[in-house]
Amino acid sequence: MPQIAEVREFLMTRRARVKPSDVGLGGHDPRRRVSGLRREEVASLAGVSIDYYVRLERGNLTGVSESVLEAVGRALRLTPDERHHLFNLARLANSPRG
Repeated sequence: MPQIAEVREFLMTRRARVKPSDVGLGGHDPRRRVSGLRREEVASLAGVSIDYYVRLERGNLTGVSESVLEAVGRALRLTPDERHHLFNLARLANSPRG
């Protein structure tokens, strides 16, 4: 499904661009393997479980609440346009298939 790939790409690229120091998670760690936030860091910042965030990042937005989308948007420091795009992806995921 193209939508799943779009959700995955969108969340992964936004996660990669946020530096831990941008969200108060400390300075540079030379052992760090990812350029941006780790999934568990996004989950913690958004107040959701790691498993739940991983499910979202894998493209499964079915049943996701607006409050979770808002929290993920804040954690990823999304712009208003990016937030709007994320909400549109969620609407598509939750619309009846026909």
